Amino acid sequence: MLIDSLEKKQLWEKALAEIELSVSRPNFLTWFQNTNISDCGRDIITLNVPNAFAKDWLSGKYHKIIIKALRALFPAIRNVEYVIVSQPPVSATTSIKYKPAMKISSGEPQLEFEEIYIDKKANLNPRYTFDNFIVGSFNELANAAALAVTKNPGSSYNPLFIYGGTGLGKTHLLQSIGNRILQENPKAKVQYLTSEKFANEYISSVQSGTAPFFKEKYREHDLLIIDDIQFFSGKNKTQEEFFHLFNALYEANKQIVFSSDRSPKAIPELEDRLRSRFEGGMIADISPPEYEARMAILKAKTSQKDIILADEIIDYIAKNIQSNIRELEGALQSIIAQSKLLNKNLNPQEIKELLQKNIKTRKKITIIHLIKTVANYYNISEKDIFEQTRKKQIVVPRQIAMYLLREDFNTSYPYIGEKFGGKDHTTVIHAYEKISNDIKSNEKIIKYFQFFLLIFISLFLTNEGFSQNKEQGIKENRYFH
Repeated sequence: MLIDSLEKKQLWEKALAEIELSVSRPNFLTWFQNTNISDCGRDIITLNVPNAFAKDWLSGKYHKIIIKALRALFPAIRNVEYVIVSQPPVSATTSIKYKPAMKISSGEPQLEFEEIYIDKKANLNPRYTFDNFIVGSFNELANAAALAVTKNPGSSYNPLFIYGGTGLGKTHLLQSIGNRILQENPKAKVQYLTSEKFANEYISSVQSGTAPFFKEKYREHDLLIIDDIQFFSGKNKTQEEFFHLFNALYEANKQIVFSSDRSPKAIPELEDRLRSRFEGGMIADISPPEYEARMAILKAKTSQKDIILADEIIDYIAKNIQSNIRELEGALQSIIAQSKLLNKNLNPQEIKELLQKNIKTRKKITIIHLIKTVANYYNISEKDIFEQTRKKQIVVPRQIAMYLLREDFNTSYPYIGEKFGGKDHTTVIHAYEKISNDIKSNEKIIKYFQFFLLIFISLFLTNEGFSQNKEQGIKENRYFH
């Protein structure tokens, strides 16, 4: 299949048009820009990519999509190879580039702040959409459930309960649901609000004698989204009122969506009847993003802000900021602000010094030590833990390893399943729940966790075997690939 450069360009443009339909807009702009076909053999296409990050992401995450799009155009294609072709280097003195700051009439440079447009009726921010929501294994279950809700509101996953730590994108996902439903049905009655606002409105309605009006106000909605539902904890009267509202909406097949910083079981001082309502639908968690996802997020954010950061800086941020997406955005904003205040482009060393002031250095036992500890205790090899077998002497250690990855590293269920041979997330959930129950009654399991705790303390006190990020532990362990 020998074709000239023009045909190569047209082939890839057609393939990209198809690929774009299967990939979110931010991910498409982040990973497929500056790519092109350099060679077409008899059945292999060579694709030029700008850097190692793009190569890893395209070959690991989007390879099947790329193959499918190319085969639709040329069925003879059997494989795609990815070759790094460096772009014009970003020098040490220009590790960040940005558009000139906006100026006011006095001519003084001003920092750019994004103007916020809120739909006052639905209380939705139109910037929160599925198209600019970065999806990774840490949030793919929650994202899939949210999309399913928009396709069949009131029927699929009702209620939908999404939980996870601060700054992980719960609000973005919740508002994306509201915006998508309004986009497809502008007449739909949608309302987004926090649990605190709901509680305050309820108290005010009781004090002002307008409680009946308050009750009817929220019963009219087709979609009700309540953010940070954990703040209902201990508010008995508010919980009672919301319980009746929930029942009215649910019985009328109206969609209800919640978010919380913890699962329904973990919310203290929550009435059992309300907890059972929350658990009656779909529960999905969002965990801290893994390294690859943090890289994708940073790439997307820099693209949105129209700045260029050297790959080593993006890598540095992704490795050192692990807790949440908001901190990643904060790091980028700090770099932009400092550059503009000093009226110069910061070099890599200056950026690292700036970020080090805000990044807390944390010592964590790596995943490789976790796997080694489990394997050593049960007198099996590390490789055995990852084998596809149902032998009891392997299954129990594997379940314990899954439990510890979830409990101590806050790793998502889909991510753990992927690393253990592509197992379904439900298998990991089963392992986690089984070990959680065994800890309470199984003496052998209890002894193991006492042993693991001693190992952990020993490593901590001697400063041995630590990595500043859990991905390093994954990279060190060949079984995690």
